[in-house]
Amino acid sequence: MVANAMMLLVALAIVLILLLKVVYKIIWVPLKVQHVLKKQGINGPGYSPILNNTAKIRRLMIAEAESKSSCFTHNYETVVSRVMPHYYNWSTIYGKNFLYWFGPKPRVAIADPNLIKEILLNTTSFEKIKHNPLSKLLLGDGLVGLDGHKWAIHRRISNHAFKMEIVKGWISEMVDSTTKLLDKWEDVTSARDQFEMDVHKEFHKLSADIISRTAFGSSFEEGKRIFELQDQQVSLVLEAIRSVYIPGFRFLPTKKNRLRKRLEKETGDAIRMLLNNCSRTANNSKSLLSLLMHPIKNQDDKQETLDIEEVVDECKTFHFAGKETTANFLTWAFLLLALHQEWQSKAREEVVRACRNGIPTAENIADLKIVSMILNETLRLYPPAVMLMRQASKNVKLGNLDIPVNTQFYLAMNAVHHDKEIWGDDAHEFNPLRFAESRKHLASFFPFGLGPRICVGQNLALVEAKVVLSMIIQQYSFCISPSYVHAPTQAMTLQPQYGAQILFSKIS
Repeated sequence: MVANAMMLLVALAIVLILLLKVVYKIIWVPLKVQHVLKKQGINGPGYSPILNNTAKIRRLMIAEAESKSSCFTHNYETVVSRVMPHYYNWSTIYGKNFLYWFGPKPRVAIADPNLIKEILLNTTSFEKIKHNPLSKLLLGDGLVGLDGHKWAIHRRISNHAFKMEIVKGWISEMVDSTTKLLDKWEDVTSARDQFEMDVHKEFHKLSADIISRTAFGSSFEEGKRIFELQDQQVSLVLEAIRSVYIPGFRFLPTKKNRLRKRLEKETGDAIRMLLNNCSRTANNSKSLLSLLMHPIKNQDDKQETLDIEEVVDECKTFHFAGKETTANFLTWAFLLLALHQEWQSKAREEVVRACRNGIPTAENIADLKIVSMILNETLRLYPPAVMLMRQASKNVKLGNLDIPVNTQFYLAMNAVHHDKEIWGDDAHEFNPLRFAESRKHLASFFPFGLGPRICVGQNLALVEAKVVLSMIIQQYSFCISPSYVHAPTQAMTLQPQYGAQILFSKIS
């Protein structure tokens, strides 16, 4: 009897301890953080562990926003309300900087360039948020999700692989891929004076082909299976990152978890097969794959290299991010030029002057000043990502604010890019001339991030966009199709929800 009573007391004590831990984590800590931030003027929708779940409210706002469309304008209300509906709605109530909740995790939305700059440049105090384990399956343990010493090694090797002189060496592959696209258009449409194309689909195929050529020295056909598998993973990843993760849930044999595991395995197997094929053929020393596998020396003159599984993870990242970022970037650039004919004419005139034989090269793309301004203005209005996320790794001072450890930050890039206080009363207009001079504030324009973790592939995205735009704009004039519906939406990247239908006419 005594033994049974002791066991019961021990069990009750364990239950009580677990209950206290749950109360501490789910109730006490969030309410304390809310109190600390509210005292400093950071307000927001109140925390409630059961009712008023802001993660669920945010999902409902996104669903409602995506059910609407608008005329093709770029103003704050049209774009920000659609791609960042929770930020748009709550910022009108609580101001540009406010607190909301993702489950029990506090998130401070920030649209102050000074605070954003401080967060992105101080990687010691503000770190990347760990991947939701269910979303990690798409990108693997690549550069995007790593931190610490391992991130530093991957970053040094990736920096070397994406140096501008190396990216310029890939221009011939970009030209070949774009030539193939133009030949296909010519075959399909040769009998018509004008034809409609969904450039969103076309540029995804083109960007996939360019990534395949530059990464593996192969082609879209050979790497097609990898892109198909990653496309299937996107909706599952989106669902995961928009929901609060319950620890251990990924191990439950649910239908979606089984599908996630199968897709992850097939993607990894497909990349390994491509790696093996590449290693058996003639070595292409300038391909991304060769550069990732090639050891480099660090500042201590020690060799650093990635093992095969690390290369596989980076290939997952670069396959997906490389295709998505540039394809959507090109889509928005062509939509904007289709709408703004005067800038399309200016870009064409500059390209014809610079590319005397009609082909962009490493030498003449540097002369495309107007095209560069157009691309920057595109990235301002429709950046690949509408926000960046960070987390305080310790109790830290941010401006005049005292920030508790583990506080997350939602850096509202799209809100900053459309802010009239920063960009002037014409912030809603497409005006490439605003980039004729460099920006005064570093964090007023950050489509690829800032600081040590700035996007390693930005050189590739910008050069590829210049090459593709230069080649197409010499052969075709184009305008918006009546079938286009303006509905920007934030999936993994910012993209047109219903495609990008453009009417093309051959220039004689």
